[in-house]
Order: sequence, then structure tokens, then C-alpha cells
Amino acid sequence: MTKRPNHLRFEQRWTRERQDGTRDNQNIFSKRGECAMAEGSFSGSGFQCPLPLSSSDTIQLAHGGGGRLMRQLITELFLPQFRHTGETSEGLREPPHDSAEIRLGDGTRMAFTTDSFVVSPLFFPGGDIGKLAVFGTVNDLAMSGAKPLWLSAGFILEEGLPLDTLRRVVQSMRQAAEEAGVRIITGDTKVVDRGKGDGIYINTTGLGWIPENVHISPSRIRPGDKILLSGDVGRHGIAIMSVREGLQFDNALPSDCAPLHRVVRAMVKRAADAIHCLRDLTRGGLASALNELAMDAHVAMVINEQAIPVEPAVAAACELLGLDPYYVANEGRFVAVVRADAAEELLAVLREQAGCTSAQIIGEVQPAPAGVVELRTALGGSRVLDLLSGEQMPRIC
Repeated sequence: MTKRPNHLRFEQRWTRERQDGTRDNQNIFSKRGECAMAEGSFSGSGFQCPLPLSSSDTIQLAHGGGGRLMRQLITELFLPQFRHTGETSEGLREPPHDSAEIRLGDGTRMAFTTDSFVVSPLFFPGGDIGKLAVFGTVNDLAMSGAKPLWLSAGFILEEGLPLDTLRRVVQSMRQAAEEAGVRIITGDTKVVDRGKGDGIYINTTGLGWIPENVHISPSRIRPGDKILLSGDVGRHGIAIMSVREGLQFDNALPSDCAPLHRVVRAMVKRAADAIHCLRDLTRGGLASALNELAMDAHVAMVINEQAIPVEPAVAAACELLGLDPYYVANEGRFVAVVRADAAEELLAVLREQAGCTSAQIIGEVQPAPAGVVELRTALGGSRVLDLLSGEQMPRIC
């Protein structure tokens, strides 16, 4: 790393205080318990109060961060309103997954998912909001073992956005769709007033076909299963932060943004029945994904820290910014929970795929304590990897 931005001293102190569990109530919190500092006090990164109160009656950034408040929002507000209670198989069901399964009258199974993208900046090392919007939804379909087929694209554009910027994003989406082998077949456009849209927001919805022999769900996770990680973690989030904070590295550190369906297809072809669950590591990173699976499957997970690959530049940037790489977002990484007797075989398949040469078996599933993820450290100790209560990296996807 060759350059350290001058304005990071306060941010590093802030995150250290968060990690230590101490804080200056007079300076940081108002009497109402809300973060008293304006967003501008934290420079361009937009850090908010890292421990927002769950009892708040307003939406916080952390409600979209993939952690505890986001899970609470989904389970306590959205699911009770939208859960299907009829006799057909469609609708929101539990345990939740990256896409919903729709069973057609002839028995055909389809995966259906939607995702919205608000990343800032729009362009970053290794990608942009258009590429992200295509690959993000393709990957959600892939986590059900589906073959992605069709996408829709909805654009919310801010008045004053340069047409050249929009053209670059749309061209990137076309190229990403061609790379992933999907077609964008419908869409919508809305324009909002200047200053109310931050350039571009994109929503993509995807539809894919699930092969007959594929059954991937958190409900299939069993004690004794092994946990595979497809590659190094944290690169996407750090690629975003490098632009926001003006960080420079000796070697370029691009996002890991990539389509995953072909990797999954290779695993399915080798041992479909042995693949119990897949989850991509987007918001909240590796730690949040493991917590979601452990809670949804009512199991415990024990992870070997030494087996988790982290690029040295990512580790250095995380230390500088006060971040934990296990909670940093990825856009081309996933975990696979697989039957123990097939773990080595599926690991070998993973390592044959582009971008997955550093794949590892990082842990195993245990029966208890349910919902707990334990990290066995390099020093021989252990600590709990919990869900984030705040938002350490807003708007990374």
C-alpha cells in the first residue's frame, strides 16, 4: 500500500471504539440514543452510527447491511405480510433462500429472484453498477442450482445524469448478460428530481430453470456436513472502499464480481445430491452468510480461521479501516454446505474452475448450539462470529 488518506484517522478511532465496545456518549449519541454526528463528519464513506438501536422507529442504513437489523426487518415486517398461506407452493416460505422456487403444472421447477443495486461509486476496479446488476441476480439464481435464463431491468435515473454515463452502464450490462448467457427481455425507466437519486439505481429480476435432480435449501443442512468456500474473501468491498477513501495499492485490487452459475453447474454435474445448500457472500460477507444458514437450519458451524483465504492487500486495508474481512462483501464468492463424503471431490471440482483456485474446506456443521458460528483462531482459541448489529460498509452493492 503506497498511500494513506489523511482523513482516515478519525474513522479508524471510531471503528476501534466500536470493536472495544466503548464510546463517548456526549459526542456520539444524543439523548434519544440516535447517532448525533452528521454523515458529513465521517468523510465521503458515509459511515453511520455502528450500533443503531433495534428499537428505532425509522429505517437505518444497517437495515440494508445484511446483518441483525436486516434480518429483523425481513422476519418481523415483510414476511408476516407477504408469506403465502394457501395450498400452492408459490410464495415466501421458510427457511428463506436466495431465490424462490416456482413449480409449474407440468412439474417444471423455476427459480425466481429480484435484487436492487445502489452501489457508490458507479464505477470501481473490476466492475460497475451495470455489471453488478446482472451478475448479482444471476448468482442468486445459481445458489438454487438453477440455470439463469431471463432478466428484467428497472432503472431509476436522476435528472442531470450524463447520457454517456448511462450508456457506459447499459453497455456493461449487455456485455455481462452475454458473458453469463442470459437475456434481458423487459424493463422500466423512471426519472427523479436532481439531487434525489444519486445518479442511477438499478433493479434486476431473474428467472431460471432448476434441474430435476437438484434440491438445494438450508433445510437440507445436516450435522457432519462440510463447508466449502469458493475463494478469497473481502475483495469487492475493499475495491469499493479504495475508490471512496483514495487508497492506492502496489498491485491493483479489483472486485471479485463474476457469474457463479457455471461453477455451480460443474459441482452439480459431479455430485448433485451431495450439495445441500449454497449461499453467495454479498452484504455482510462470509460471517453473515454462515450465521443466516446456521439459524435457518438450526445447527452450529465451526470454522477454521487458518483455512479462510484473505489477500494480503485486503487484510492490510481492513486493518487500516478498522474492518473485519469476514464481514466485508463479495460479489463472486459463495459457500457450499455438502455431504462429508463428497467434500474432497467437490473441492477438487471447485479448484478447476476459473477464479476458484484458492477454494478451501473451511469448517463443518455441528448439531449445537443452534444458530451459533464459532471461529477457531490461528492461536488455538475461539470466538463467536455474530451477525453485525450495525453497517460497516453501506452501499457496496
